[in-house]
Amino acid sequence: MDAKARFVLAAIVGFMVVVLTMISCTEGSKPEAEKSSTHMTAPDFSLKDLTGKNFTLSAHKGKPVLLIFITTWCPSCRSEMPRYNSIHKKYGQHGLEVINIDIEEPREKVSRFAEKYNVSYRVLLDEKGKVAEVYRIVGIPSMVLIDKEGKVLSRQYLAMDRLLENLFGKN
Repeated sequence: MDAKARFVLAAIVGFMVVVLTMISCTEGSKPEAEKSSTHMTAPDFSLKDLTGKNFTLSAHKGKPVLLIFITTWCPSCRSEMPRYNSIHKKYGQHGLEVINIDIEEPREKVSRFAEKYNVSYRVLLDEKGKVAEVYRIVGIPSMVLIDKEGKVLSRQYLAMDRLLENLFGKN
């Protein structure tokens, strides 16, 4: 294989990697997951946070909870970090529990990421991806809003800001 053919092959492979990364970092269309999981009881789970403390969802019943599923390698997740910090700052003081769930990455890497992006809310480690699987997370970033009664209120990523404003009012 000559140099020109290797270059073309490398360019095609590079393009495919970029396209696959973009596809995996988007929420995509999930109408069946949306219909079947909204207003159903949120599956309970326990995960450790970056300090090693346990978080159990059912222990937070009585407060609305926003689960944000991300990974450190996802470009969309990184670019959305200011938005997530803003949501925590704006609604956390009104009782919203904002929880970041990092999927299948080691503690050290997630800890560096949280420090770099000044994550101001709790970061949990879903090291085996079991919670993401139970919540049927297909693309990242993804959000799941759970109401005070422990029911899934919404999985609509793009509409989350409007839903939070409706729930807590404009501040």
